[in-house]
Order: sequence, then C-alpha cells, then structure tokens
Amino acid sequence: MQHISLAISPAIILIILLRWGWKLLNWLWLQPSNLEKSLRELGFRGNSYRLLFGDMKEILKMDEESKSKPIKFSHDIVPRIMPFIHKTIIDYGKNCFIWLGPNPAMLITEPELIREILSKSNIFQKPLPTALTKLLAEGILSYEADKWAKHRRIINPAFHLDKLKHMVPSFHLTTCEMLSKWEKIVSTEGSEVDVWPYLQTLTSDAISRTAFGSSYEEGRKIFELQQELAKIILKGTESSYISFLPTKEKRRMNRIHQEVKLLILRIINKRMNEIETGEASNSDDLLGILLESNLKEIQENGNKKFGMSIDEVIEECKLFYFAGQETTSALLTWSMIVLSKHSNWQARAREEVWQIFGNNMPDYDKLNQLKVVTTIIQEVLRLYPPLFLMGREVNKETKLGNLTLPSGLQLVLPTILLHHDQEIWGEDVKEFNPDRFSEGVNKATKGKFAYFPFSWGPRNCIGQNFAMLEAKMALAMILEHYAFEVSPSYAHVPYSVLTLQPQYGAQLILQKL
Repeated sequence: MQHISLAISPAIILIILLRWGWKLLNWLWLQPSNLEKSLRELGFRGNSYRLLFGDMKEILKMDEESKSKPIKFSHDIVPRIMPFIHKTIIDYGKNCFIWLGPNPAMLITEPELIREILSKSNIFQKPLPTALTKLLAEGILSYEADKWAKHRRIINPAFHLDKLKHMVPSFHLTTCEMLSKWEKIVSTEGSEVDVWPYLQTLTSDAISRTAFGSSYEEGRKIFELQQELAKIILKGTESSYISFLPTKEKRRMNRIHQEVKLLILRIINKRMNEIETGEASNSDDLLGILLESNLKEIQENGNKKFGMSIDEVIEECKLFYFAGQETTSALLTWSMIVLSKHSNWQARAREEVWQIFGNNMPDYDKLNQLKVVTTIIQEVLRLYPPLFLMGREVNKETKLGNLTLPSGLQLVLPTILLHHDQEIWGEDVKEFNPDRFSEGVNKATKGKFAYFPFSWGPRNCIGQNFAMLEAKMALAMILEHYAFEVSPSYAHVPYSVLTLQPQYGAQLILQKL
C-alpha cells in the first residue's frame, strides 16, 4: 500500500510565513503610514505614528491621572473626562487626529460635517462591537444596514407617543417608591444621602415595569445581573487577557449571559402563549408591543425571515434595560447635583411644579407643561451629555464636505466639545443657564448643529422621548417633596463608565418640605 506523505514542503511554509508577515507589516506600519500621510495632506495634524501602540500609552496614563483627583466644582469638565483629546486640540488645533493603536482617529468638530455624518448612517457606520460588549447587549444599537432598518421598523411602535402615555403611571409608582425610602432615612433637620444608587434603582425599576409589566420581579433580577456583567466587562476592557483566557471572570460572564438569556426567554414564552390564547393583559408594556409588532411584520410578509428571531428579541430586551437605565439615571443625578449648586433654579422649578401639579397626580399633559423643568434638563444634557463621544468608521474612500476621506479611517464625534463651544453658545458657555433654551434649541444654538445629546439623524436614540418623560416625572416629584444642597463630602469627579457618571457618588443634603 502506497504511503501518502503528510509533510509540507519548505516552499509552502515560506509562502505562508511571507503572506502572514506581509499582512502584519501592512497592519502595523504600511497602512498607518499611508493614512497618516493622507490626513496631513487634508490639513489635519497630530502626533507621528508610534509602532503598535500609537497614542494609547499616553491616553491611558492621562486618564488614570485625571481619575485620581477631584476637580473644583465647575462645569468645565472636558479637560478631566478626555484629557488627551483636550491636550491634542491645544497642541494641534481643532483639525487634529489621535492614534488608537495602529488606527488613526480623526476628530470632527465642524457642526455641518457632524450633521452630514449622522445623516448618512449607511455610509458612516458604527465600529463593530467587541466580543465583550456583545455579551452585554447587541440589538438595534449595534446593527447596520437592512438588519438595523428591520429592527427599527419593528421596535418603533413601542415608543409611539400614545404608548408612552400609558407608561406614565409606572414612572410615578417607581418614583413614589424611591421617595418612600428617603422618607425613612431623612430626618426633619435634613440628612446626607448618596442619591446616585437610589436613582439607578429608580430607573431600573421603571424599565422593569414598562418593559415587562406583570413580570416586574423577573425584570429586576435581569437588571441586577446585567449590572454585574457590565462591571466585569469594564474591568475586562482594562485587562484584555480576560477575553481569551479561561479566567474566573470569563466563566462568570458566560454564566450571567446564559442566565439573563433564560430569564428573558421564560418571560417571552409566557407572553407569546398569552398572545396566542388571547389572554395577554400587558400589551402596553414594551415587550408586549414589540412581540405584537414582530408578529404583525411576519404575518404581513408571510415569512418568518421578515421578523425578529427569539434570540434577536432577547437582545433588544437586554438593550432596553442597559441603554434606558444608564442614560436616565445619569441625567437625573447630574440634574440634582447641578440644582444643588444653583438654588435659584431649584426654587424656580419647584414653584412651577407646585403651580402645575397642585395636589393632583402628575399625568402626561401636566408633565408637558413643565417649561422650566424641561429647560433645566436640556441644559444639564448640554453640560453633562451621557454619551460625550461617538465613533464612526470609513470603510471605503468617501466624500465628507470638501474632504475626501481614505478607507480605514476612524472618526471621533465629540458631542461635548460642540456642547461647550464658546463660539456657538457665547461667553457663558461653561455656566448653568437653562434660560438659553427658553425659546427652543434652534434659537439657543443660533441655528447651528451643536446640540445632539441623543445623537441625531436616522440613528437617533429611539428611546429619547421615553427618557425625557421619565426624567421629568422623577425630577418634578423630587422637587415637590425635597430641597437639596451639595454635601461637604461630595467630590466633583465626572468620569466615563459607558455613560458620564459621578465617580464617587452624589452626596447631597436632603431636606423634607
């Protein structure tokens, strides 16, 4: 019997090694060098490329130094939350770029260019999510092209105005529960309370009720697991070994991922059975609306491929939780901190709440009459936007305004830089002045594209009306029952954990009214 040689010839090995070597050389040196040349020809400036790491060592070092110490209470937070970008702009001007490893990232600060990028979401797409962030949630936030369009179409009905109106009682109930907790711990003379964890619980409970209705308790368990997973993932972004070694953290992440999936699947199956038998009583919660919309999409097109799979519904439910809770809890916390320092605005807002609510329970129409409260929230979103940076990618040579961008370029859209631009907002740009929004956003920005706390264009945040309604309800009810000021133990340390948060909590002195 003839033996077949399994030996690989030296020539084949050499070809394989040369091919891999070429790919490595291209990734580590040739492509970065070519992109750097293109950027400089476009008039953008930045550090010269340093092999493999680029600017990452300095970025991480400056971030750590920044986090290590609080700042004097000021709304001028850009030097603290993104110190390297701030330094780069000082060194090279607004038309600059930074190096994220071997990938150059072009800073876009021209309002009309940002408007163009956000309006052309099919061309300027989001960076692919990492394996770690995929564990937390995928869903509409990370999808592109046709898949994104399908999910957006199916989810939209859940956030229609007529559906949001039915969620107001849930917002009211969760705020009442939080105020009851404060009632037990705040003395008649006033007490120090770290409001940050309470506001996190409030927004997670609101999501649990509005997403899952009668399955609220299961929803709360899902949120607790998602919070734990988020903390491990954030640790993992600083320790990349977690992503490929079988560590204790990796095993725990996978267990949480599976447990959350099973919990949501159990709720979905129960609701699907109720819908099929005509017994569903929670069609006004997010899950019920989503499932009905998905079923309608499948029936109208006569094929399951036109709807979402069960796994995709699970991912959207996970995203409801994480995005909805993080954004609104951060907004409410910064609103209370800022109003603690601006007692005149706190008094004006409270007077408005008393005048409009009286002794009645807040409803949708009354919440919409809160003009002062609304401008306060808008100004807080300007000064402390939950997502202060956005990223996009250029996957082929693309025109942007008068620029021709090369393929392989990353774009950084610094929301907070436009929100804090003195040329647009005036000399009081770093001051808290809700009156600037009294005649609307367009008047406040002098008609320029400079305010987009919930993004903009086709991919604007689908839950922004949900978040605003919840924030108005909670802030109005807090103002109605408590006066508050900053505690001496509060340290003003804004930092980024997916959203902009107070690093050491939000210690305020609460006084019952």
